[in-house]
Amino acid sequence: METMLTVDNLGKSFKDKKIVSNISFEVKKGEIMALLGPNGAGKSTTIRNIMGIMYPDEGTITFRDKGKKDIPRNKIGYLPEERGLYKNVKVMDILLYLAELKDYPLDRAKERALELLKKFDLEGKDKVSVEELSKGMGQKVQFIAAILHEPELLILDEPFSGLDPVSQELFKNEIRGLAQNGTAILLSSHQMNLVEEMADRLFLIHRGTKVIYGPLDDVKKQYANFKCTIHGVNERSLLESLPEVERVEQNEETAVLYLSKDVQPANWLKNLPAQLDVQELSIDRISLHEIFIDIATDKNLLKREENLDA
Repeated sequence: METMLTVDNLGKSFKDKKIVSNISFEVKKGEIMALLGPNGAGKSTTIRNIMGIMYPDEGTITFRDKGKKDIPRNKIGYLPEERGLYKNVKVMDILLYLAELKDYPLDRAKERALELLKKFDLEGKDKVSVEELSKGMGQKVQFIAAILHEPELLILDEPFSGLDPVSQELFKNEIRGLAQNGTAILLSSHQMNLVEEMADRLFLIHRGTKVIYGPLDDVKKQYANFKCTIHGVNERSLLESLPEVERVEQNEETAVLYLSKDVQPANWLKNLPAQLDVQELSIDRISLHEIFIDIATDKNLLKREENLDA
């Protein structure tokens, strides 16, 4: 699979503070690569360096086989976390203006803009000023602006922020469709459930350095432990005495049992004692949300294998 973006040993400091250090990852054609981390981890700094908004102190950023200074802006789409549409300009005018900045043919831009406005339930809004749109509508217009010129690399910074569930589905379907058609996508989001649904690989950064890098399935396997959620009235001592249980989190009538690595769920369930009160039970793997929280809060409660790299 062709590599569209390579970030190699990126480093950036502000005054005497190191913001990112030795950051290296790739984004391949047709994949959704998630760039994750808590607030202040260095995600925005990394994205701004990729976009040329600022320049790295160390390392290189390469688009295909071209050097940093030669990255063609018309090949990259960018949805920033901080939205920035001109409020007193009509929707179609702002879309065509931004397409022109990307050297995209205006006739084709207008045709695609109308198609995308219809797809995102904004048909008839092309002559409306941006300031007349709701927050969600404005978000859709900003997203359309990022993809209108058919970029080869699309960078999305918190694309789902402020969207209702229906609009989230629209965005997810469009992002998946773009990836299936070959667009390389770098996605940054704090909504781990959505990332887990969509990402092929992820790069998790904490305090400016790499923590995890690899395919999402491999990351989940690295934190391979299963957890079992039981709804019922049970003594904590009973739950803690169950075989292969490493840790118990209990809240009123709900308990989450974190199981040992390599446990066989089917066999484990067969051996539950008869006196256990089970109103509901589910068993699944540790979620990406739990992995993120464990790393971001330095709890180190989740055991994992070391040295996972793509």
